[in-house]
Amino acid sequence: MKYLLLKHYRGGPTPVVDYEPMDRWAPEEVDEHIRYMNEFAARLQETGEFVDAQALAPEGTFVRSDGQGRPPVTDGPFAETKDLIAGWMVIDVESWDRALELAGELSAAPGPGGTPIREWLELRPFLTEPPTVTE
Repeated sequence: MKYLLLKHYRGGPTPVVDYEPMDRWAPEEVDEHIRYMNEFAARLQETGEFVDAQALAPEGTFVRSDGQGRPPVTDGPFAETKDLIAGWMVIDVESWDRALELAGELSAAPGPGGTPIREWLELRPFLTEPPTVTE
């Protein structure tokens, strides 16, 4: 079953987590964090559980139809917000328990001083077709 892991960046002037926002980390701490994520993905590629992953730039915008064919565009999200999606990973695993195990491991990526940041990750199963009833 496929699952989406959403990596939320929770920073801003008042972080809502127990670690410093990444923009305050030393360059080598950022490098180590990214190395951990890449090694995690590589290990899952070897087991066949990795599907895809991508980091997202902090720039972006919100778009919503106005019903007139001209979608209004708003500013944001901004890196200064307290919560924005920093990236995602898709995994394909045998069970919910395995998905939880991997999410917990990814949550322990290193942060300042090499200490695991234990960040919250959003774990979502992909919507699948309901079983077909046949008679």
